[in-house]
Amino acid sequence: MDANLFRKLVKSLEEAADHAHGDDVVGLRVHSAPDGKEIEAIRTAAGLTRKQFAAILGAGVGTLRKWEEGTRTPSGAARTLLLVLKRNPKAVIDALAA
Repeated sequence: MDANLFRKLVKSLEEAADHAHGDDVVGLRVHSAPDGKEIEAIRTAAGLTRKQFAAILGAGVGTLRKWEEGTRTPSGAARTLLLVLKRNPKAVIDALAA
C-alpha cells in the first residue's frame, strides 16, 4: 500500500471529523451527500455487491439498501468515504485489503 496515499486518506478523514465537530478547517471543501442513485452507481462502478460495499463502509446491508433507495442519507465518515470511493475506488479497496 502507498504510505503517502494512506496518510492523505487519514488526513481527509480527520479534517472531516473536525468539520463535523464545528471546527474551522482551512481549505476544506464541503460536499453534499450523494443521493441513492449515485450511491448505487458508486457501488456498481466499484464492481461490488451490497454486502461487500456495506462492509467497506462499516454499515449494514439494510442501511446501504435504504441509502440506495433514498429513504435514508449517509452522514459523517460514511459520506466522506463514499466520495473517496467515487473518485478512486481502487485506492480504498487496496488500502482496506492490506
